[in-house]
Amino acid sequence: MENFTYYSPTLYEFGRGAEEKIGMLTFLTGATKVMIVYGKKYAKTSGLLGRLENSLQTIGIDFVELGGVEANPTDTLVYEGIKKARAAHVDGLLAVGGGSVIDTAKAIAAGVGYKGDFWDFYTGKAIVESALPVGVVLTVPGAGSEGSGNSVITHIGEEGVPVKLSLRTDSILKPRFAIMNPEMTFTLSAYQTAVGITDMMSHILERYFSNTTRVEVSDRLCEGLLMALMSEAPKALSDPTDYQARANVEWAATLAHNGIVGCGRREDWTSHAMEHEISALYPKVAHGAGLAVVFPAWMAFMAHHKPSKVAQLGRRIFDVDERDDRAAAIETVASLRAFFSVVLRMPLTFKALGVENPDIDTLVARLHTNKGEEIGGYYRLTAADTRQIYELMLGGEKVEPAS
Repeated sequence: MENFTYYSPTLYEFGRGAEEKIGMLTFLTGATKVMIVYGKKYAKTSGLLGRLENSLQTIGIDFVELGGVEANPTDTLVYEGIKKARAAHVDGLLAVGGGSVIDTAKAIAAGVGYKGDFWDFYTGKAIVESALPVGVVLTVPGAGSEGSGNSVITHIGEEGVPVKLSLRTDSILKPRFAIMNPEMTFTLSAYQTAVGITDMMSHILERYFSNTTRVEVSDRLCEGLLMALMSEAPKALSDPTDYQARANVEWAATLAHNGIVGCGRREDWTSHAMEHEISALYPKVAHGAGLAVVFPAWMAFMAHHKPSKVAQLGRRIFDVDERDDRAAAIETVASLRAFFSVVLRMPLTFKALGVENPDIDTLVARLHTNKGEEIGGYYRLTAADTRQIYELMLGGEKVEPAS
């Protein structure tokens, strides 16, 4: 286990009626005028936005609105939000929605006080040194952004070429509070729920696949969360009003991404980087659905190049009893694919994802332009390697053996 610093400043208000405390929790951040950031439908049509605004007014907190956040959020609304927040002298952000809304609010919070282009933070040209406080009312679990200091935004670059990058901070952009009422997720479709569960499982796996040794505590935390999700997912999908199943899934999503399962270990994040290129080039692809295609392909490659941790995962959570690591890893990949496709009804190939003829040349080129000549924490991947992984997503099973 490596040295680590873990700081989690987020207050979690969890359970039925939690949203009734929005005024008090916002007041405690010190904000006097907030920008409420939300998506297109649920916040308004459900009446939630009106209830939140009444609660803020009752306690004397003013607000402005910024709606219309879409999945795979772009910089267009971030720039609009920064301009509007400065003009209104906003001193706090309130995100009402899921990961896309929260990530947009974080980007605005970082950009309001910065004299340059907020995109500098995402490209590494600048470091976030201060930000407005962000509060969250979660309506879509899965992204885990309510407990992390991370944000993912797509920048519409030169000639309209989209670039999707993540920003990671240890504490500055972690929300001050997160209101989590599982009842708010009852109206999610089975597909939206499954996409979220796939995303949260991927957050766990990105941390699980590590070269750091003797991390038994965090390994077991990862495995336990995965097992809990695999147990609760069918219940949440079969009955969207099963409060206890939804509560377990929602809390698992937070624990998957608030940093606790990554303590003391180096993480991977290759699969997320590869998926970001897919959903940047093909923006109709839902992030979680893309991960359902990417992660098994990445693991299939690892089964032949570095199978030990894949085999451990299979033996501990899929009851794989093969002694040979490579054979055990191959069986593990098959088990994960079966869970994604049979239980979650997620796609496993580019075609099932709705991408008939993926431009693999462009995906590989942009991946390594954005992330470097070699990428990966668990196993260093060249462009030839990532090309092979993308090609596995076409539906083939052939993996070139390790040299």
